[in-house]
Amino acid sequence: MHRSSRLTARLAVVGALVAGLTACGGSDDTAPAAGSSSSGAFPVSIDTKFGTTEIPAEPERVVTVGFNDQDFVLALGVTPVGERENLGDYDATARPWAQDLLPAEEIPTVGAEEIDLEAVAALQPDLIVGVYSFIDRATYYQLAKIAPTLAQTGEHPDGATPWQEQTLLTGQALGREDEAQALVDDVEGRFAQAVADNPGFTGSSMAVDLTGVGSGHYLLGADDLRTQFFADLGFTVPDASTDVSPERLDLLEADVLAVNGYDHADADADALFSALDVVTQRRTVLLGGYAGDVSAALGFGSPLSLPFLLDRVVPALAAAADGDPATPVPALT
Repeated sequence: MHRSSRLTARLAVVGALVAGLTACGGSDDTAPAAGSSSSGAFPVSIDTKFGTTEIPAEPERVVTVGFNDQDFVLALGVTPVGERENLGDYDATARPWAQDLLPAEEIPTVGAEEIDLEAVAALQPDLIVGVYSFIDRATYYQLAKIAPTLAQTGEHPDGATPWQEQTLLTGQALGREDEAQALVDDVEGRFAQAVADNPGFTGSSMAVDLTGVGSGHYLLGADDLRTQFFADLGFTVPDASTDVSPERLDLLEADVLAVNGYDHADADADALFSALDVVTQRRTVLLGGYAGDVSAALGFGSPLSLPFLLDRVVPALAAAADGDPATPVPALT
């Protein structure tokens, strides 16, 4: 992976966006993916940014090399035989939105910042899923020599594939298109209900701050999947992510501010941040530290984690967006 791609990937996974344990190799007795296809017809051809991926038969051994792809595979009833390791402090093996789907045994990992190609090959996959992997062309071709590899399409910036498209792409690769569409419909319905219950969200500006990155604050744009949660609720977000220096904290001023990496103690200790109008007027939602469930769920951005976020975050957003500084914003940690 080139240096620029590594930087982008590290920004993407700040806050422990990926499930993973200590790296361990595969074995021949790793259980194959559970479940069976109900809607897919093989062979399947899927166009990606690196070319066409041909999947000759229904996959039975799936390895995920993306930073959130394991959630998408699990949501469609398939347990990966290998997954990419967590780069942060979050214990993704305990993530509450996936507990009912995670296997009792630890899933082997296949690298962290860099993909361990030998570990991938040792698991003998018949499908590799890496839509949110930030892989370059060279890595893609190395993976494709091991097994058919699903990468993102060329329609979006790296790491910014909408969760709906990622779900449908994964469903197509697994031969579970009907299940994928039903999943998208269900989660979109939950967003629609939240929007209907909170009409003030629509058209309001949203700043999503990633703390501890760059100059200390980093404003996320539409090129980062974490803003999609807020956009799907009707908020408007900047087009592109940008570093925010202490002299330009005004870039965080918006109708509502959501902050990754800060709890109340962190915010109080940051004098310049605490002086922002959006903070003093109680229009700020603190998502908590990167080792917490809320920040991690936002990073996964999956059809499993998004309903969890809707339940946890929407009440706080409603309080922040109601225009009344006297309304307390519920703590999320």
